Amino acid sequence: MGNITAFSCFIFLTFAVFTTARPKSGPDQKCKSGPVDLVFLIDSSRSVRPHEFETMRKFMIDILNTLDIGLDTTRVGVVQYSSKVRSEFFLKTHSKLESMVKAINEIVPLAQGTMTGLAIRYLMNEAFTPGQGDRPKVPNVAVIVTDGRPQDRVAEVAAEAREKGIEIYAVGVARADMTSLRAMASPPFEDHVFLVERFDLIHQFGLQFQDKLCGIDLCLESDHGCEHICESSPGSYTCDCLPGYRLNTDGKTCSAIDLCAEGKHDCQQICTSSPGSFTCDCNQGYHLNNDKKTCSPIDLCAEGKHGCEQVCVYSGPGIFTCDCNEGYRLNGDKKTCSPIDLCAEGKHGCEQVCIYSGPGSFTCDCNEGYRLNGDKKTCSPIDLCAEGKHGCEQVCIYSGPGSFTCDCNEGYRLNGDKKTCSPIDLCAEGKHDCEQVCVNMGPGIFTCDCNKGYRLNEDEKSCSAIDLCAEGKHDCEQLCISAPGVFTCDCNKGFKLNKDKRTCTNMDMCNTVKHGCEYQCVNTPGSFYCVCPEGQLLQEDGKTCGTCKSANIDLVLLIDGSKSVRPQNFELVKKFVNQVVDSLDVSAHGTRVGLVQYSSRVRTEFPLNMYHTAADIKNAVMKVDYMEKGTMTGLALKHMLENSFSEAEGARPASRNIPRVGLVFTDGRSQDDISEYAKKAKEAGITMYAVGVGKAVEDELREIASDPVDKHFYYTTDFTAINTIAENLKLNICPAESQGEVEVKDPCACENMVEFQQGTINTLDLLTEKLAAMASRLEQLENQLLSRK
Repeated sequence: MGNITAFSCFIFLTFAVFTTARPKSGPDQKCKSGPVDLVFLIDSSRSVRPHEFETMRKFMIDILNTLDIGLDTTRVGVVQYSSKVRSEFFLKTHSKLESMVKAINEIVPLAQGTMTGLAIRYLMNEAFTPGQGDRPKVPNVAVIVTDGRPQDRVAEVAAEAREKGIEIYAVGVARADMTSLRAMASPPFEDHVFLVERFDLIHQFGLQFQDKLCGIDLCLESDHGCEHICESSPGSYTCDCLPGYRLNTDGKTCSAIDLCAEGKHDCQQICTSSPGSFTCDCNQGYHLNNDKKTCSPIDLCAEGKHGCEQVCVYSGPGIFTCDCNEGYRLNGDKKTCSPIDLCAEGKHGCEQVCIYSGPGSFTCDCNEGYRLNGDKKTCSPIDLCAEGKHGCEQVCIYSGPGSFTCDCNEGYRLNGDKKTCSPIDLCAEGKHDCEQVCVNMGPGIFTCDCNKGYRLNEDEKSCSAIDLCAEGKHDCEQLCISAPGVFTCDCNKGFKLNKDKRTCTNMDMCNTVKHGCEYQCVNTPGSFYCVCPEGQLLQEDGKTCGTCKSANIDLVLLIDGSKSVRPQNFELVKKFVNQVVDSLDVSAHGTRVGLVQYSSRVRTEFPLNMYHTAADIKNAVMKVDYMEKGTMTGLALKHMLENSFSEAEGARPASRNIPRVGLVFTDGRSQDDISEYAKKAKEAGITMYAVGVGKAVEDELREIASDPVDKHFYYTTDFTAINTIAENLKLNICPAESQGEVEVKDPCACENMVEFQQGTINTLDLLTEKLAAMASRLEQLENQLLSRK
């Protein structure tokens, strides 16, 4: 109970100083409390804006200014957290207020998620440990400041922290969740839980503790006059002195106790006084013995404390001189020695190079490219070419004493090793003007040739393709397609090439191919088209018939790419999207599909006007990269409303009555507010579907979904079951005949018969153009293949 009272006293006093109105003796007045170990746990998630973090920083500094900071009084640590936890300084780090304030001003916010449970566990396992400055039998107090809902569990770990004796105060700001604050804080909650509307009101909760436990401390709030120590007692105080001092007769000032001056020592030579103590020392040339009292003369030579390079000569206590060995002389610094160098002094007689070989000794040598003569002093130049010591493959050129260069005979060039030679191959080096083939005939000589299917022209450099079709050297019945040196046969439109690859037979496409027409196939020369019975329309696949086409809609899918989804589940999400696409009639004039991924930010993967086939959309979906961050569903809804359904990104004008559908897929609670843009989306006429998996919050999904909610809201606990949701989603509904681009006409009306006939002719013309383009492309490919041969 004593510890809990101390905790409450401490935190009440620190909070109350911001608003207390009782008299004070000066700006530095502090509340007096027992020793406390205090750790601030501050939320630096991305939702805390920079100016709000600055308010939280000032909040901590203001509290510190009211505390009696010191290793024996109040110790303070600061830990910040978001998706991870980082200690800014521990309880043992700072013993002065100034260094704490400097460290707090240098804190850089982490700006990520809100893992409050992880941060509380860090308090237990790291911050409140003896190794980081936690004191035994001293109250542990934690002040948690947060503005959001924790993304992990806090109740269990907070209970464990309280059981270990940590008193927790939970301060919530703005978006903080009161349930989470009460799960963290120590009881009673009215004393330990605080919630304010915004950061600039964070000091308001101090009003609750005004004048509760802060009594007047005469040592802090009066001019007591004590020189060293003021000991407070209720309504009074007494003065005391630091160790080594004694209180003077005035009861306030202190005087140092000088044991040397009072003769209360046993030093042999020198006594050095300090307040209440002394140390012994020795005169110059002597050192203090192990008894710390008597002295002995110093032999610097014997102790090796002389710095002489060669010889040390003892000259008395603490005195020495330096000398040198034979063959050396003492340098001007009187400590180091230098050998006598006859080469440096010019006392050698060598013609070129003198080599020092010891004090008073030398040998002669020669410069590179010269050798020493028999007299061991003079030198002669070396001719490596004349002596055959060169290694050149073809030519050696003398270039000075001991030097040479290699060269090559005509038609060869020197290799990179600067010794061997290689013949010059003009073909390999591309130094020729042959159009196709260069044939090397020797060093610097070449002739030109042509690839198979080509012949060399009269200029003996360029080549011309051999055109067997143009030369009449073929046996094709209808068409001859030429490639260099070869040909293939083909047939006119409406005919097919027989097995002999030469002759042609007229085709009946409706009877010879799987045309797929639901009602009737109509032949055209080399092709066919499908027709439907009276009263039905040919669908966009060009084969089936129906009373109306599939619904034309503009569909935007918002998929959750947050970290909690995990990579393997994100692949299931993409397959879910492709199942939805398979159920749609995708085309430029039918259903359009756009895809948006969101986490901590929002990214358009592709807009409504990018892809016009289901295959292209599905291929693009499988290439989408996983974001792996937070869950900002509200931001994603805002992006969908303001960007995805804009005409700039492919949404068709509202005047055309094309239904707009939004589908939101998520696995967890949004980290921002969804209400505003969920409402605006539905007010804008967008039909909203909400699909949730795992930890998705049902209330949020229902708020997103359109009415009736039960037909627009889907949920499953397991990612592997989302394929069932995809099968149950029915996004296409046959629209009213007046909506969108669907218009029902009387097929028997004259103008519609003409329109049908003209459409059929246009389709046949388009097929003819495609066949001609394919034939031309085939000819190009064959020419390329022949040229490669």
